[in-house]
Amino acid sequence: MAYKFEVYKDKAGEFRFRFRASNGEPMFSSEGYKAKASALAAIDSIKKNVPDAAVVDTTQEAAS
Repeated sequence: MAYKFEVYKDKAGEFRFRFRASNGEPMFSSEGYKAKASALAAIDSIKKNVPDAAVVDTTQEAAS
């Protein structure tokens, strides 16, 4: 099984997506979108912009 995005409708009728790892486990999911096109646009944005995303560790205490 390969990595994949799954688009689905939640109980409130909004479109969401989840990203599954190659072992089938969900890694993250999205907020709800009123339009399916908006959920698909968010997926496209992630695919395009993820390589440049910064990692921000908010668990580290600020240096004094």
